[in-house]
Amino acid sequence: MRTGRMLIEYLILLFILFSFCRYAFCQSEADDANKSNNPLNLAASFNIQDYFTPSLYGVSAHTNDFLLRPTIPLGANGIVPVPEIFRLTVPISTRPDPAGGYNTGLGDLNLFDIFLLSQSDIQIGVGPLVTAPTATDPTLGTGKWQAGLAAVAISATPARLLGGLIQWQHSFAGQSARPSVQSLTAQPFGIFNLPGGWYIRSTGIWTFDLQHGDYYIPVGLGAGKAWKSGSIIYNTFLEPQYSVAHSGSTPKWQIFAGLNMTFGK
Repeated sequence: MRTGRMLIEYLILLFILFSFCRYAFCQSEADDANKSNNPLNLAASFNIQDYFTPSLYGVSAHTNDFLLRPTIPLGANGIVPVPEIFRLTVPISTRPDPAGGYNTGLGDLNLFDIFLLSQSDIQIGVGPLVTAPTATDPTLGTGKWQAGLAAVAISATPARLLGGLIQWQHSFAGQSARPSVQSLTAQPFGIFNLPGGWYIRSTGIWTFDLQHGDYYIPVGLGAGKAWKSGSIIYNTFLEPQYSVAHSGSTPKWQIFAGLNMTFGK
């Protein structure tokens, strides 16, 4: 009788330990996914991403933007009392040529510097941004220097990561023959974690051309998987996006895919 009772207690203990280990393992995977998907994570990263637009409204053409995005965080110091995050976007773009065919080359470089103002339940970051007219062809950029502001808010739990990134910029110098530029982008995003490092995602960027009135609002639904190898978190994803509202020659369908690598944390 005593032996049977001890066996039952032993099995219950094993079940509790197994459940705890399984929960801890799943939480660790969710933490890795959140770190890789969180733009306010204070770890260096390098992202390789691509936006392919096979269909545009009113135009029989396609576009593509291949993006290289290194991110470098800096800790608080005697000059800046809060952490900050630098993110550079280097686009290799493809656009239709008015004379026929397509142009592919370097687009306009974008850099923002986010100051992490809050690291509580809701992370908040705000900072300046600048876009340089580095395009190798007029069809690939605006020909204008632009400056503005970026703001990010993030709420993360083991089950999900919710937030948004807003960027506003206005041209202030550049080629006088090119029109002035003023734009606003808003990227609400939701990441919902699943077992095994898998997750469901929606991260469409709402883009508004404030100078000319064009806009498009895409809604995405995709999936990804994050996994850790050594000190690096790898994260690959695929997210089709459809524009539910638009004005002008803007994307109808686009496919967002990428590989994010987060280092050291």
